[in-house]
Amino acid sequence: MEDPSRRTAGAARTTKQAGDAAESRALAYLQDRGLLLIARNYRTPGRGGGEIDLIMREPDGTLVFVEVRRRASRSFGGAAGSIGALKQRRIVFAARHYLMGLRELPPCRFDVVSIEGDGIQWMRAAFDAG
Repeated sequence: MEDPSRRTAGAARTTKQAGDAAESRALAYLQDRGLLLIARNYRTPGRGGGEIDLIMREPDGTLVFVEVRRRASRSFGGAAGSIGALKQRRIVFAARHYLMGLRELPPCRFDVVSIEGDGIQWMRAAFDAG
């Protein structure tokens, strides 16, 4: 008989691997459009903080905090629709934490790269820090 805990662990790894692959695809997509990778999977210390999938820099110096969302289809609002107010607050919290370590504050924005099936969509300035 199969151990259910092993099945769950395998599923979690598969989901993580799919998420990592989506981030890699989004990274390549943004780099092809001239953005430079600054950090990947930036996390604030402690529990309840936030994480930023990709921190990129535009050629004009704008710092771009990127949330990558992957969904198999557009059902239930699709990838972009899955970024609620709580998730946005956590991303903004992590961005503020990151910015505290900089000497100068560059222009910033929050983008979303949505991957649904074989499609990819880049939404610039998808939400505000306010």
